[in-house]
Amino acid sequence: MAIIDLGIVKTIFGGSAPSPEQHRDLFKEVMLMTLARAASADSNTNPCEVETVQRVLKDATGDEISLADIRVAAASEIFETAPLEKYLSSVAGSLTASDRTTVAQSLAEVIRSDVKVGEEEAAFFNTAVAALEISAAELAGLVS
Repeated sequence: MAIIDLGIVKTIFGGSAPSPEQHRDLFKEVMLMTLARAASADSNTNPCEVETVQRVLKDATGDEISLADIRVAAASEIFETAPLEKYLSSVAGSLTASDRTTVAQSLAEVIRSDVKVGEEEAAFFNTAVAALEISAAELAGLVS
């Protein structure tokens, strides 16, 4: 999987519904970009966070992503022009509630992986969850 497939984003912004394959690719892309950025949310990229990103991505998508690709995604220049929050807001409607909840739960796992959760990481989590338009009930697993 390429780190970012702009074809998927063009389809979504063009008003077309993504195909099932594009939907899977979009989910993988959102997972990678969100979790990779989480690993550097507190400006201290702990190796255990990057390894957790790799494991969580494999569990959720079935894809093996290299540690190097995760680090590249974490430092991606796309976020200099379009913050993660804007990106997530733009694609949230194209993901299922289950996909969005999986992203949020995976994000929490990555953030907790270095044991200490700082204010920057908590703020990053809250921003991502809000951008993904996940309700508290969805996040708690009360509704699907």
